Amino acid sequence: MTKYIFVTGGVTSSLGKGIISASLAKLLQARGYKVTIQKFDPYINIDPGTLNPYEHGECYVTEDGAETDLDLGHYERFLDTPTSQANNITTGRIYQHVIQKERAGDYLGKTVQVVPHITDEIKRNMRLLGEGGNYDIVITELGGTVGDIESLPFIEAVRQLRWELGSNDSLVIHLTLVPFLAAAGELKTKPTQHSVKMLLEYGIQPDILVCRTEHHLNAELRKKIALFCNVNLNAVIESIDAPSIYDVPLLMLREQLDKTVLAKLKLPTRSEPELSLWKNFLGKVKNPTSEIKIGLVGKYVELPDAYKSINESFIHAGAVNECKVIVKYLSSESITEGNVVDKLKGLSGIIVAPGFGERGLEGKIASIQYARENQIPFFGICLGMQCAVIEFARNVLGIKDANSFEMNSKTKHPVINLMDEQKKIKNKGGTMRLGSYPCDLKKGSKAAAIYGKVKITERHRHRYEFNNKYLQQFENGGMIASGINPDNGLVEIIELKNHPFFIGSQFHPELKSTVVNPHPLFVNFVAASLQHAKKVNEERKITTK
Repeated sequence: MTKYIFVTGGVTSSLGKGIISASLAKLLQARGYKVTIQKFDPYINIDPGTLNPYEHGECYVTEDGAETDLDLGHYERFLDTPTSQANNITTGRIYQHVIQKERAGDYLGKTVQVVPHITDEIKRNMRLLGEGGNYDIVITELGGTVGDIESLPFIEAVRQLRWELGSNDSLVIHLTLVPFLAAAGELKTKPTQHSVKMLLEYGIQPDILVCRTEHHLNAELRKKIALFCNVNLNAVIESIDAPSIYDVPLLMLREQLDKTVLAKLKLPTRSEPELSLWKNFLGKVKNPTSEIKIGLVGKYVELPDAYKSINESFIHAGAVNECKVIVKYLSSESITEGNVVDKLKGLSGIIVAPGFGERGLEGKIASIQYARENQIPFFGICLGMQCAVIEFARNVLGIKDANSFEMNSKTKHPVINLMDEQKKIKNKGGTMRLGSYPCDLKKGSKAAAIYGKVKITERHRHRYEFNNKYLQQFENGGMIASGINPDNGLVEIIELKNHPFFIGSQFHPELKSTVVNPHPLFVNFVAASLQHAKKVNEERKITTK
């Protein structure tokens, strides 16, 4: 029978429920259990697909085309296991389903209410992944904090579900804050006590407390928290600030969070967790033999979470190359043809990030031209690839007014065009080309050499595509389409022949990079950037002599 773990948060948001959930799942997986994680978000949007990245960070896309919360990226990167539509549920989806059933007359004339109809739908979704025996343990992370108005139906659903499941088949982990007051020189437990008190008011007694803190919790503080929050002493878990998110599983192992969870769920601890690959990765991250600086050109650079998966992919790829990758965020709006040299000097590689809309477009194009002309490794993702196509058309093929139909619907040369199937679509939510699609790589291309095979699948999130009317002209000019969708001929990858690394992908490779399986495009981009840095240093030594 599947066991259920619910992770709630108190005091403040951004304490790291997603990382704690992923870390616990990693430890349980390393002990041989089949584990999955799901996220319940209390906002009314159906999904984060229409949210500005400044609102909620990046929108993560699953294999089956679900636009989800960025925490699902953490789940996949830690567990190396794909998630799906069922792993991220919002209030919007819950209410939408209930209202559709009401319109269809499924409630037989009953008054539709939060309890029982909304809470029943929440419970149904909470148990969905546990049905069929695919998983031993399902971890459910509840977004927001206890006490938020929008979170109340989810908390009530957990209370009911715990009663239905029984104490041996479910438990609640409450993540809370133990702040340090510098003026008093003390850690304070009162915020945690009040947070647990509020949870108790809603009928839920937490089984385990994970306490975020800047300083170690001594035995006296742990005993105080256990006493006043009514939990066992060994159920007070310290979660001290860590150098990186990848340290957290080992910190939780030291705190014996996984053993405490298994004991409460009446499950055997089995063997010690197999974490050799994880420790090897972490060792490389902490002990790099070299360092490079890569410029990330985008328009949401004020919020690094907007490019969360890209940042983590660089950590994975850096570990493979035993290299520390320093990402320099560059606002594409601030880059012009006049200042591009000053803005991008000293970089070993340039990545142009995904995005939508015209804002910052010309800055991205100027950055790509600089990378192309100066033989600096370049990697473009989604809109980044499309900008590379526009730049090449304008500055190499001589098509001066080349543009994307997205940016200028009246352009005479839409080298990037709206996909045929998108032309009749009006609603924006969930209507892009989403999820995993196949791609055939051209034999002898750099892309095929990087992947080590000619048939791949990658995840997408876009409405616009390379205009195949211009394909022959581009290939004659030296930019080849090295990746093609076998079903519709869509160009998935472009690359330059005479360049150390100049690749653009219509898909999002960052969504498939994990600790265990770093994405080959990122690994090779970092390797090429490393070689460029060495070449520049050697040339500098020669000139100084």
